[in-house]
Amino acid sequence: MAPKSLLVIFCLSLLAIASSSDTTTSSDESVGLAANFYKDSCPQAEDIIKEQVMLLYKRHKNTAFSWLRNIFHDCGVESCDASLLLDSTRRTLSEKETDRSFGLRNFRYLETIKEAVERECPGVVSCADILVLSGRDGIVALGGPHIPLKTGRRDGRKSRADILEQYLPDHNESMTVVLERFKNIGIDTPGVVALLGSHSVGRTHCVKLVHRLYPEVDPALDPGHVEHMLHKCPDAIPDPKAVQYVRNDRGTPMKLDNNYYRNILDNKGLLIVDHQLANDKRTKPYVKKMAKSQDYFFKHFGRAITILTENNPLTGTQGEIRKQCNVANKHH
Repeated sequence: MAPKSLLVIFCLSLLAIASSSDTTTSSDESVGLAANFYKDSCPQAEDIIKEQVMLLYKRHKNTAFSWLRNIFHDCGVESCDASLLLDSTRRTLSEKETDRSFGLRNFRYLETIKEAVERECPGVVSCADILVLSGRDGIVALGGPHIPLKTGRRDGRKSRADILEQYLPDHNESMTVVLERFKNIGIDTPGVVALLGSHSVGRTHCVKLVHRLYPEVDPALDPGHVEHMLHKCPDAIPDPKAVQYVRNDRGTPMKLDNNYYRNILDNKGLLIVDHQLANDKRTKPYVKKMAKSQDYFFKHFGRAITILTENNPLTGTQGEIRKQCNVANKHH
């Protein structure tokens, strides 16, 4: 074969490799997502979502916690496709009505955001992207980092309530299970430690923590913190509908920061998973680093959120763009 022909083949091979690397991001599932996906079809989309998030946050501070939790509960279950938002039907239970989704709320405000976007660009922006971007902007409202996230997700048509527990670790799971579940998505150990830093904000219902107080107090808990927990959770069997909560972080309850890590190192974590995170030999070194450096926490938090939001999205012609986030479109 002539030298010139060999050169052409070599150059074509390099182009093929370059093309392959350009279309593959942190995981193959994220192919099809793009930065500023709506720049032509709905250029105001991200600004509208941000504006609505901030307006709602000013009126209802706890909405930001909800935006953040939505990312975990939706994107952590097989695909980041807003299946979490679907209402139950006569045949199918909604993900948001399962025991694992206990405490999730404020879904109606996502509809408020969707309506604002629809007024500008009907039928263009997916509920999956609204869920992800509201989470991103909610993180900023809580004092966390701005995380550049790609868009272009489409909406799923079915609930995944029947498989939810295969994907979402519970607060009482072993650290081995927690690490394994996130590893399956592509999130490493420091990423898991950073994601659990979300427990820096919000509150935990007594239903989720009374097993550490009754019939006997968990000896691993800080005695001073136990007194506060018992005051907030006076009943061994609390009413799930009662307003009985303990703030996750008494020091900075409305701020996403690294105070959470200092708390759990002082045995002030509310949940079993918090205690395990601070004591397991695989995670403790990262807990200590994040307790010392908020920048280190934010770096790994941003990376983990990015991977989570790019988990197996529907793109291109897959799925649909829902007209309302709580119901799939009707197809005749």
